[in-house]
Amino acid sequence: MAVCASCGTTILFGGARDGDTRYCNARCQQRGRLAAAATSAFTEQELQTELLNLHRGPCPLCHQAGPVDVHKRYRVWSALVITSYRTVPQVSCRRCGVKGQLGDSAFSLVCGWWGIPWGLAMTPVQIGRNLSGVFGGPDPTQPSPDLERAVRLMLGARAVRAKGPIVIP
Repeated sequence: MAVCASCGTTILFGGARDGDTRYCNARCQQRGRLAAAATSAFTEQELQTELLNLHRGPCPLCHQAGPVDVHKRYRVWSALVITSYRTVPQVSCRRCGVKGQLGDSAFSLVCGWWGIPWGLAMTPVQIGRNLSGVFGGPDPTQPSPDLERAVRLMLGARAVRAKGPIVIP
């Protein structure tokens, strides 16, 4: 089975391709191109410097002292036979990350149970993931791979703005 080169999701059917590289959808393909643009426009030293500056800098949300990393929030809502669940990566300090995770847990607790069967199944899963993030989370002493990926996308977007848009054939 193929794996998305951007997000790591297993691709069962379809997807998008760039040569031999596979992506689960056009959005991940765009992210892959941004990461490639960052790699070609910036040296590894520049990438690492930007990564450490973001990690050690102030939180982009509350502007308090870091460390800053990617904190994942999980949310689910349901209505009878419709259930929607998602993961939202948030670049922030731990305090803002925990606040978001607790908020999404409360939202899921109120709005997640109302779908059969997936609402009943996914609500405890998403709440458990949020609680895992509240009591665990990324290592504050070093940037996580998720933060490195976010920095590469940010720098890739900066490089693309300087050169012009990436065209998807």
